[in-house]
Amino acid sequence: MTDAVWRGCVIPDDLLYDVGMNVWVRPEGDLVVLGMTDIAQTMGGRMVQITWRRLGKAFARGRSLATIESAKWVGPFPTPLTGELVASNENAFAEDIAVANRDPYGAGWIARLRPERFAEERVHLVDGHAAMQQYRKFMDEHDIHCYRCAE
Repeated sequence: MTDAVWRGCVIPDDLLYDVGMNVWVRPEGDLVVLGMTDIAQTMGGRMVQITWRRLGKAFARGRSLATIESAKWVGPFPTPLTGELVASNENAFAEDIAVANRDPYGAGWIARLRPERFAEERVHLVDGHAAMQQYRKFMDEHDIHCYRCAE
């Protein structure tokens, strides 16, 4: 499988997505890695600061795991799954605040969560193909073209 690209925006096929929250999910054993989609990082613009939540705390689906401040926006990074926050990517963002602008699906991940209800809440997530179908319509309606921040 290949990643889907539309208007410069990449949606990797091997991830799951909560399109409404603009969050991707990558299962890794009993954990999931979460990050913002290419569309989300583009809409927000260059990140300037992130306020991280306390590790070890439980969060319900839809609650904020971090507060992201960018050039255009300040808001929550919501979790699409209920669970315990076990890791954040705070060190990577301390070294390069724009890491998610450059690599939203790799080095720019936001959090690792130990989901409590993955099987139950999985119904809110879609695969890459379904996510791209939804995002294509959204990007066309809002004239969104993705880009990556340069140094």
